[in-house]
Amino acid sequence: MKVSELRKKTSLSDEMIDEINKQVAREAHSSAIYQGMSSWLHLQGLLESAKYFRKQAEEERVHMYKLFDYLCDMGAHALSPEIKNVKNEYSDLREILDTYLEMEIGITKNFNDLSDKALKIKDFQSLQFFGWFLDEQKEEEDNARRTIEIYELIGTELDGLFKIDKYIGKLANEA
Repeated sequence: MKVSELRKKTSLSDEMIDEINKQVAREAHSSAIYQGMSSWLHLQGLLESAKYFRKQAEEERVHMYKLFDYLCDMGAHALSPEIKNVKNEYSDLREILDTYLEMEIGITKNFNDLSDKALKIKDFQSLQFFGWFLDEQKEEEDNARRTIEIYELIGTELDGLFKIDKYIGKLANEA
């Protein structure tokens, strides 16, 4: 038996492999979106917020590789995703913050769906693996909500945008 054939022996179902590969692609897409947000913020002079979203982009890439490596370690074929439809222009910081929260809620839903699928097919190994992501998502959603709270509490009058930028930068340093 060739090594490549041996490597394809896995306890993961084809359906689960397909779903995890889709999540790999979603994580890559999220990373690209956050990178685009970071670049746009940088152009607006919101350097601390740009740094925050650059860090978010890096975290999503880590999540992507964690899923990718899981598939490889389980003997499945992990697929390198194609990334399309990445938004790079925004009207203002608030649009970015709202998009950020919506994306994180969507990612949580994706991992809930993956966990549900794993439970239904009795793939307890994957179910346990997804638990780490669900714990991570609790923090991600909380951070996204916090950025909007900061925006609302400070407001954009006078030097408000400057203050918001500084507070969001503090979040990047705390995480």
